[in-house]
Amino acid sequence: MTDSKLDPGELYKLKVLEDVSLGSVEDLLETCEVRTLVPGDVLLTMGQTNRVMYMILSGRLSVHLEGPTSEPVAMLEAGQTVGELSVMEGAPASAFVVAAEPARLLELDEARFWNLVNASHDFTINLLLLFAQRLRANNSTVSNNMRLQREYKRNAMIDGLTGLYNRRWIDDAVPRFINRYSRNTDQSLSILIVDVDHFKKFNDTFGHPVGDQVLIVVGQTLRANTRPSDLVARYGGEEFLIILPDTNEEAARIVADRVRVAISGVKLAVDGAPDLPQITISLGGACLKRAQPMAEFLTTADRALYGAKHAGRNRVAFG
Repeated sequence: MTDSKLDPGELYKLKVLEDVSLGSVEDLLETCEVRTLVPGDVLLTMGQTNRVMYMILSGRLSVHLEGPTSEPVAMLEAGQTVGELSVMEGAPASAFVVAAEPARLLELDEARFWNLVNASHDFTINLLLLFAQRLRANNSTVSNNMRLQREYKRNAMIDGLTGLYNRRWIDDAVPRFINRYSRNTDQSLSILIVDVDHFKKFNDTFGHPVGDQVLIVVGQTLRANTRPSDLVARYGGEEFLIILPDTNEEAARIVADRVRVAISGVKLAVDGAPDLPQITISLGGACLKRAQPMAEFLTTADRALYGAKHAGRNRVAFG
């Protein structure tokens, strides 16, 4: 509904009129209608034409993207404006704007808006400053959203216990490595599948917290004894995967034996379980053959691991 009564004192609270000589524009503004809203009233609808700039005299408006009843993405307070971008661009409204509480708005139709721009240089400057502030706020929101998306993606790819990459990451990364190294016959790609020997005994004899600690220590030791370019992931359960870029079978065997010896030298001490058995690992390795599918590549390493375990564990085998 509209209300023709405008208190001139309300104009001084509008940010877009700061430092504007009201004497030069008061007559123009006093001819504008004042609109009142009750909570829930929709002022602007996304996608619909809008030819009015609204100055918020009192109350609060909420801004929504998915629908007028969706979670608001921003709030507009008394003293702010809305709708001016639609007027300037001649474009439909880019969001839903809804009254969050009782509100009074001064309506500037398209003709009065441009008359005000022509009548007051200070008004135009204020308008530009408001646009710049909104642009910075929007950029900050986009930046924060991108950061959160990166964090969510990273968390989805990280094993919560060991802090290493997880199986989801493996399923995404290994095909990319295969694709890259299949095209270049001058470089080699190797993988190692690592299994903690007799891991079930740690869980059954000393409890799952001790088993978890074993996995954490193994993961840390693997990471500490591989190159920065090597990638260590938790394959699942007590198994780990090491991706060795630019590494042929001979070099991969050296890495495998180095991490095996490093693990066998770890002395794990846990409160309440002073007599823990020595941790050892078995490793199965494979070097990528040209155009070899991921499943076959991993199966080759897995079969080699089975051979190492069958041969007595705490050893390395290659397929």
